[in-house]
Amino acid sequence: MRLIAENLGGERGGEPVFSGIGIVLDQGQALVVTGPNGSGKSTLLMVVAGLLPKTEGRLLLEGGDEFPSIGSACHYLGHQNAMKAALSVTENLRFWREFHGEGRLDVEEALATVGLSGIGHLPFGYLSTGQRRRAAIAKLLVSHRPLWLLDEPTAGLDKASEARFARLMREHCEEGGMIVAATHLPLGLAAAKELVMGEAF
Repeated sequence: MRLIAENLGGERGGEPVFSGIGIVLDQGQALVVTGPNGSGKSTLLMVVAGLLPKTEGRLLLEGGDEFPSIGSACHYLGHQNAMKAALSVTENLRFWREFHGEGRLDVEEALATVGLSGIGHLPFGYLSTGQRRRAAIAKLLVSHRPLWLLDEPTAGLDKASEARFARLMREHCEEGGMIVAATHLPLGLAAAKELVMGEAF
């Protein structure tokens, strides 16, 4: 499986944000996207995920015939955690597991993997900022998707949680997965490719 972007362009609110982006990412590889605020890191991830339309160029997933679109082949973790505050952590994760289809870890195992054993019954809105982010990371583990699109994934995490997540990302790549991560901080992916976005338009 291979993710390919050629001369990709994107915009937000009708204003161009980036253009001419090229990406070739094979199975087992990660790409770290860096650059100043406003340079298009988040927009790029949303275009790849299909949440925003591309304005130019070509975007495809070679060898992903079982997936009807790139969006269906990816987990997208944005700035918001995509969890309902009034639902319990377990209810949120069960929803995402059923929504995405093919199961991977069960909810309790996913929570244990991110260090949140025993809190699945709590409403998501009761959690601290770091716990919310770790619960959102657990969402990546309850269903299989080969492509992880991660926007500032370690925001709000303490050092121990950062190290735990770095291990999860490395394991995902070792299993043949792919990662595109936008970040201002080191993610512990020493072998990752790097894409530096330019200044904002």
